[in-house]
Amino acid sequence: MGALDRIRAVVGERNVIADPAEMAPYMLDERREWPPGKAAAVVRPGSTEEVSQVVAICNETGTAIVPQGGNTGLVGGSTPHTTGSEILLSLKRLNRVRDVDALNYTITCDAGVILADVQKAAAEADRLFPLSLGGEGTAVIGGNVSTNAGGTGVLRYGNARELVLGLEVVLPDGRIWDGLSRLRKDNTGYDLKHLFIGAEGTLGIVTGVVLKLFPKPRDIQTAFLAVRDPEAALQLLAQARAATDDRVTAFEWISRLGLDYVLKNIPDTRHPLPGKPYQHYVLIELTSAHDDGVLRERLEAVLEAGMEAGLVLDGTIAESHAQGRAFWKLRETIPEAQKPEGSSIRHDVSVPVSQVPEFLHKADAAVTTAVPGIRICSFGHLGDGNVHYNLTQPIGADSAAYAGRKNEINRLVYEVALALRGSISAEHGIGRQKRDLLGEVKPQVALDMMREIKRMLDPKGIMNPGKVL
Repeated sequence: MGALDRIRAVVGERNVIADPAEMAPYMLDERREWPPGKAAAVVRPGSTEEVSQVVAICNETGTAIVPQGGNTGLVGGSTPHTTGSEILLSLKRLNRVRDVDALNYTITCDAGVILADVQKAAAEADRLFPLSLGGEGTAVIGGNVSTNAGGTGVLRYGNARELVLGLEVVLPDGRIWDGLSRLRKDNTGYDLKHLFIGAEGTLGIVTGVVLKLFPKPRDIQTAFLAVRDPEAALQLLAQARAATDDRVTAFEWISRLGLDYVLKNIPDTRHPLPGKPYQHYVLIELTSAHDDGVLRERLEAVLEAGMEAGLVLDGTIAESHAQGRAFWKLRETIPEAQKPEGSSIRHDVSVPVSQVPEFLHKADAAVTTAVPGIRICSFGHLGDGNVHYNLTQPIGADSAAYAGRKNEINRLVYEVALALRGSISAEHGIGRQKRDLLGEVKPQVALDMMREIKRMLDPKGIMNPGKVL
């Protein structure tokens, strides 16, 4: 009996998809940067035990596995190659919220639970799960953990790594590691969960997670501001954190070009500050578990002081939840709004928060010198140092010729970030897109350790081959 026949006996005939038309949606990456992948089959186990049995069969037969969650990754990490020899293992059927422990402030989920459903289950228990990102309606929590997802709440709550207490993982030989701890304190040796957070499925398959919860916000205050420049934005952030007892949940950077793209290309959007066009904007959001009006007063005081100091040029505070969401739409739809403008070369970089202005100034100078007329659309999570530095082709330029300069332009941007001791990947991961570049920027001793861990856990190299390393 062949490997696929044995796998069918484990998961059932209907959960092994071999028809190319049915497999097609699983074979495409989110950004369409690679040719459609090919796989021997898409396998959809329905439990951790079934994942374990499938992986054991693949280990025995030397069959490579590509784990896939919601298929919303941006670096090709969950897309098969074109050989057709791999199986794609989808986790979408592992979609059960196992437990919500409100007093322990934890939620335990299968890896295939959609992020928005994790948030909903927490809210129903009067709690908050703070991980939030643009694809939360389709991204699944196992993928968020495996890529160490960031999002808009990192400033206050940290990224996925800081939100995980425990994991359940199927190892490359099929064994199940039950690390579903709900403890805040457990000092009994190596904290093994961190091996798998951010490993992008190259060391094992996350099948279950224990996540931290927080008090549900009762008061949310959102403001859209025009600021003098990036330096002023950082000064304002520091003042806001101090004046509000560090209740700043999000502090998002929006360049004028990014806002212009949204207003032009996204329906049902309007400028919050009509009139004079400013060059630099921030979206700031504060949250509190107390709905006593204090948060609004403190935000107003911060903005008043910012205006007096010349940091804030103009601003408005949302008067309703709907208006706050409208502000967020202006930030969240920037990537979509770029698409009609032509070819775009995108970067997900980070630098120390204090050095974001220097990064922006130096990167702007480097790319405009190399490509006169290039359109710089910078936006992102200013509060945690993560800038999405996206570069649209000059107006009237040949799209293919511009895209052909991707490596040259990438190097210019990455050189600036690395000189400031930054990172070439802040929250999107490595996947296929940055695998070769990782070898250039990571210290050799770090690469050696990563490869040794990979060889120890996955000696046959069957787990998501060709990704990360």
